[in-house]
Amino acid sequence: MTEFAEIVRQAFKTDSAGYTCLIEETAELLASEEGQIGSLHISGRLVEAQPIGEAIVVGDLHGDLNSLRYLVENSAFIEKATQNKEILLIFLGDYGDRGVSSPEVYFSALTLKQQFPQKVVLLRGNHEGPDDLLAHPHDLPDNLRMKFGGEGSTIYLKIRELFSYLHLAVVVEGRCVIIHGGVPSSASSLDDLKLAHISHPITRHFEEILWSDPSETTKGTLPSPRGAGRLFGEDVTAKFLNMLKVKLLIRGHEPVPNGFKISHNGKILTLFSRKGAPYFNSFAAYLHFDLSMELRNAYSLSPYTHQF
Repeated sequence: MTEFAEIVRQAFKTDSAGYTCLIEETAELLASEEGQIGSLHISGRLVEAQPIGEAIVVGDLHGDLNSLRYLVENSAFIEKATQNKEILLIFLGDYGDRGVSSPEVYFSALTLKQQFPQKVVLLRGNHEGPDDLLAHPHDLPDNLRMKFGGEGSTIYLKIRELFSYLHLAVVVEGRCVIIHGGVPSSASSLDDLKLAHISHPITRHFEEILWSDPSETTKGTLPSPRGAGRLFGEDVTAKFLNMLKVKLLIRGHEPVPNGFKISHNGKILTLFSRKGAPYFNSFAAYLHFDLSMELRNAYSLSPYTHQF
């Protein structure tokens, strides 16, 4: 049995006490992440990484445990992390909802974080949002009750507490910025990423990071049909990338038929790592690339974007 297969086995076998313990311990771990953590520097909800080693970037999973297992095993993350190689596994958020294996996906992602705390980054998606920005449909509470009976409601409250400790962005120096949704359109400094959760709802940074989408026909921003976040144009993306002195934005949030898409003339790469209902995309995808690569734009990453 492979190591990740054992994590999956535990995910199905765990009882409510074990699941609760994992959530609480991971929340404590995330809360303690400040300053230099291995090769990462963490401040507020911002993770800063040097362009060294490999990175695996996972898009929205929405309860698709099979896709998570596929990409973890095919990227050889556990083997490389166990050998203490320079490698990061970055989740873009939206681990649950829309899939019956949502509890098991959360369990697996949190277990990986516990096993390799300096090599796994858990970003926050809109399905891990705060009470005033809850995604709908939000069926994680039902999934947890189906798995744990009456104790599922208590576990749900625990996991919502954990959501508040998830990070909001990764900036790889000189290379890219990695977030769940979209550009915080009025951001003017790194502090707006570090502290977006604190300035919410006075500013819209947090909402836009979790909810916004790029538009090819928009200049500036427009209201989003999602009911939260904004549609943002290439001019907004260019300004944001220039502020951070990086070449491109890597994001999830948006279902795409081929598992990935490039937009804003190569300034944005969108990844979607889930297959099946309710999206019925033909492919899912994840990114596995060398952080030391000189990146011109998202097209540079096409050979390293793995469809499955």
